[in-house]
Amino acid sequence: MFLVARVVRASHPITSTFLRSCSTQVGSKEYFDKLLADHKVVVFMKGTPHMPRCGFSNAVVQILRMHGVEYDAHNVLEDENVRQGIKEYSEWPTIPQVFVNGEFMGGCDILLQMHQNGELIEELQKVGITSALLEAEAQDDKGDKNK
Repeated sequence: MFLVARVVRASHPITSTFLRSCSTQVGSKEYFDKLLADHKVVVFMKGTPHMPRCGFSNAVVQILRMHGVEYDAHNVLEDENVRQGIKEYSEWPTIPQVFVNGEFMGGCDILLQMHQNGELIEELQKVGITSALLEAEAQDDKGDKNK
């Protein structure tokens, strides 16, 4: 049996959909295990990073953009098996859903809270991702010392 899933690469400058072949059922636990193992940050959202289809997905995209995070995005509106399957996989009822290093971080509200209190920077550092906000802060500190 040959199954195909659509995946959107957020790091690509133009939104593009490419096909990925899998030997497992789209929407199964094994399917999500594989997707999450392939990338440090994965987002399941409504729409794409270049065209979010809900405010919550847009907020997640904006937060990750502020931090300069490259991630793998999946439009749950393209496949009902993915939309329902990710809810079962994470045991979380809403979309978007953000995973870092295979671990479910939460949805929009949790990501926003982590961004506001600095926890997101710490979680990204744990997986070897330096937040662009942290880099900007370091540049500001250098500028202050040179005055």
